[in-house]
Amino acid sequence: MKLAVISGGSRGLGAELCRQCVDAGFELLEFSRSAPHAFSVACDFTDSLSVARIVAEHLAPLAARTDLSELVVLSNAAMLEPIGPVSRQAPAAVQANLNANLVAAILFMGEAVRAFQQHPARKTLVSLSSGAALKGRAGWSLYCAAKAGLDNFIRALALEQALEAAPFRALSVDPGVMDTDMQAEIRAASAEDFPSVERFHALLREGELRTPQSIAGAIRRIVAGEHEGGARLVAADFL
Repeated sequence: MKLAVISGGSRGLGAELCRQCVDAGFELLEFSRSAPHAFSVACDFTDSLSVARIVAEHLAPLAARTDLSELVVLSNAAMLEPIGPVSRQAPAAVQANLNANLVAAILFMGEAVRAFQQHPARKTLVSLSSGAALKGRAGWSLYCAAKAGLDNFIRALALEQALEAAPFRALSVDPGVMDTDMQAEIRAASAEDFPSVERFHALLREGELRTPQSIAGAIRRIVAGEHEGGARLVAADFL
């Protein structure tokens, strides 16, 4: 059995990753709030402790299987809201953003590692990164902080896994800019909240947004490769 465990697979890149994994013969388990697929589990990533509990419950029976030959864990769930200076945001909104983008993402990946740590199958864990992990953007302070934190989490996780008898290979992958609902959300922001908004309108006008299909294909090629744990890879390099 080949198994893919994906967060945020209800739309955009996540939904395309689900589709391509099914086409490649993987069994799927997807976690998202809307849970639209037959293989989905409803899970609110702004409630990070519930994520850990739900993921652990659903991974336990799969981890007990002895016929697992490959495991791919893709941490993709993320949110931009609230956009704008952090000084204007309600504390609850700040907490919800960081829960979804950082805390729940780490718990999601951590539960997958815990469940399958001793399994001898080929195991790859991918955290979907962003250019925002490397460069601050006014209006995106929370998203930038979370993505930077996840990149360093993956580096540290890779070092931890190097000490294990049956290690996961942990990678960060920057998918780049794509024509998704998140891009539409970015373009809908005001210049007051997000001063860089015109750049994202220009990306659409100039046809520079890649498709989720092409980026999902690049991510699958990365997973199939032999990259060193802890690496940060850019999907465009594998198109």
